Amino acid sequence: MTLGHFKARTRQSRFRLLRLAITISLPLFFIFRVILVVRHYPELDDSFITLAKAFVVGLFYDLSFLSYFLIPFVIYLWLIPEFIYRSIFNKTLVHVVFLVCLNLLYLSMVSEWLFWDEFHTRFNFIALDYLVYTHEVFRNIIESYPLALLLSGIAAVSLLTYWLFKSQLSESLEDEDNFFIRSQYALIFLLFPALSYASIDQSLQEISDNRFVTEIAANGLYQFAAAFRNNEIDYLQFYAQGKDPDLSSDIKRLVSNSASPVLGTDLYQINRSVKAQQPERPLNVILLTVESLSANFFNRFGNRENITPYLDELAKQSLLFTRFYATGTRTTRGLEALTLSVPPTPGQSIVKRPDNEKLFNLGRVFQLKGYDTVFLYGGLGYFDNMNAFFSGNGYRIIDETDFSKEDIHFKNAWGVSDGDLLDRTLKEADADYSQHKPFLFQIMTTSNHRPYTFPEGKIDKASGSGRSGAVKYTDYAIGQFIEQAKTKPWFQNTVFVIVADHCAGSARKAALPVENYHVPLLIYAPNLIQAAEIDTLSSQIDVAPTLLGLLNFNYDSQFYGKDILHMAKSEGRALISNYQKLGLFKEDKLVYLAPQQHVVSVDHSQRKPSPLSIEASLGMIEETMAYYQSANYRWTHRMSRYD
Repeated sequence: MTLGHFKARTRQSRFRLLRLAITISLPLFFIFRVILVVRHYPELDDSFITLAKAFVVGLFYDLSFLSYFLIPFVIYLWLIPEFIYRSIFNKTLVHVVFLVCLNLLYLSMVSEWLFWDEFHTRFNFIALDYLVYTHEVFRNIIESYPLALLLSGIAAVSLLTYWLFKSQLSESLEDEDNFFIRSQYALIFLLFPALSYASIDQSLQEISDNRFVTEIAANGLYQFAAAFRNNEIDYLQFYAQGKDPDLSSDIKRLVSNSASPVLGTDLYQINRSVKAQQPERPLNVILLTVESLSANFFNRFGNRENITPYLDELAKQSLLFTRFYATGTRTTRGLEALTLSVPPTPGQSIVKRPDNEKLFNLGRVFQLKGYDTVFLYGGLGYFDNMNAFFSGNGYRIIDETDFSKEDIHFKNAWGVSDGDLLDRTLKEADADYSQHKPFLFQIMTTSNHRPYTFPEGKIDKASGSGRSGAVKYTDYAIGQFIEQAKTKPWFQNTVFVIVADHCAGSARKAALPVENYHVPLLIYAPNLIQAAEIDTLSSQIDVAPTLLGLLNFNYDSQFYGKDILHMAKSEGRALISNYQKLGLFKEDKLVYLAPQQHVVSVDHSQRKPSPLSIEASLGMIEETMAYYQSANYRWTHRMSRYD
């Protein structure tokens, strides 16, 4: 062995194993961003410099993620003695782990692409949620995608990559380092995650108002890890705030009126007594929340596919609220708003949080009047914590586990079909009627959800053919349900409320694309409520007080929503959000609060939304803060409780 060869050998370190991992990972992350740019190029209206900046910021996120991910490998390479490192056992172990990591890397890339295809976002807290509910998610994946083909492709690409880098991997296993040299390398590698933790967070990607650009700048695996820390975001730390006494006065004014003034004087106390002008009508209520039912599926809102023929006709016989919006982008956000009538607070929905029992809610008002209040869901109600939330707030629960084999004619990853769920609802209504007991049924459907499968032969579209087929099947199931209900003795005294939990898709280049929160609200009771179209701007928090107003109920309220039918048009507003950005939409303006104390104002009066100055929106900004700061205060101070 020559002296030159010896020097060349000593310049190498076992830590080049990590350099090899970085060399493979960074190009893959880069290619993924290029794919996103190509897919959404028409919507990327920022300059080339901003787009280039997204790639630079993305590189920082990539390196940050890798620095965290490689920590256990750094420690292993640092501490393992030389005789073990050069053993056959360790060499075999390193080759196996290297191949496994390649599989995981490619699997994460494919998974993130499928996630993007569904949500148009990198991995975030939604992906974290899905990891928790493995039964539904894995079945959904199996039923939605050619899983065997995908896994085979991932394995093949992983093996090819392994073969290309096998010699370098083997060479690195012959490197010799003493403990002092290893310690130097280890400290350098461990310095990077420490620096990353101190200097890099998710705000770094906020380089543009175009949401697709900020997503390109992100790293999905980094965001997935960050979601563990951000399920509930500290409002006081991350959001711009106003003075509590001023905002308390604002919110008292916003939620009350002369007929039901706020009774308390405490900070953010919004309790009030609602008195009806007419005698109470103890009617039955069926509140049907339909999975992903966007307004633009309806003929009334411009759709020409004829995928909601029954609901299109039913809308003409109902109170149809034409400017009605979902508060969020997840089922739990819809259920939260419809049940609790509260603004969405950042992070997870209250439905999924601990200590969410005995909150003032819609069901509580009915329970105090002797109603049977039931939450019906076709799947397993542990998903999204729905069973725990509703049972903890006084509801009786019916989910997939309560269906007999004879009652299930079709099921998929998310539970029984909407038809089976609504058939069970009819039986529950018959049972309550026979016992002379009024009822409130809150139903959550599932069929309009990937894999979009449903019983064959019901509609003119094939099961699993896509969302339009699932929408049309749900429309069919609702039609069958209403028509059968018409034959029941309780129909004449029942109000049907049909609303969506959220839109089918909410991702656009805007942070909060208002049009993608537009959902239908129908209230149908042909012998009790005259059909009409209501164009007052409103959102899901207004359903509970509107429904109770139609029944002329007297009750003590802590709701943030208002009776839409008694709201002046000038009072119309919609609260919309995602898990970080908290928005108020009114008078063709959108104001939203975002982490890092950001406040954004957007003019929606023209076809293309444009920024508004903060000065032009000061009053609306204070109103936005009043809604969200008060909601956070009331939650953290446990104000919305009943004994």
